[in-house]
Amino acid sequence: MESLRRHNAGFSFFEILIVIAIIGILAAIAIPEFLDRSQQAKESAAKETLQITRNAIERYAAKHGGITPGYAGNNTNAPVSESTFYVRMLTDGYLITRPENPFNNLKTIKMVKNNESLPIAATGQYGWIYKPATKTFKIDWPGKDSQGESYYDY
Repeated sequence: MESLRRHNAGFSFFEILIVIAIIGILAAIAIPEFLDRSQQAKESAAKETLQITRNAIERYAAKHGGITPGYAGNNTNAPVSESTFYVRMLTDGYLITRPENPFNNLKTIKMVKNNESLPIAATGQYGWIYKPATKTFKIDWPGKDSQGESYYDY
């Protein structure tokens, strides 16, 4: 009778190890699937944000005689400025909020001057890269997406 009570008092070490192993196996299956979905969500958000912002730039240029946002006083000879870009886009209602890069959570923009070339590759130091002279708006994130496409080429 005494040995029967002791046996029913709890789980054996072996039973606990089996439960932990099962939980580990389930986690090994579920976690990569979750991470993959998370990555795909960021990729979709990046593409959507780029499309929205590019469309807003096109609408602004159409309304302002082909001049893109980012130039002080809409003067294409003036220096380009991130603050001028955001003031025009937000104040005039082309964008609701400053776009955020879903990979690094930055809203900053590397502004490329008229006589400068676009960077060869993304660095991840900014949220976005924008050259008003060519209406080029890119994500500043290095690497490739789940389909093998460069984020910089989105």
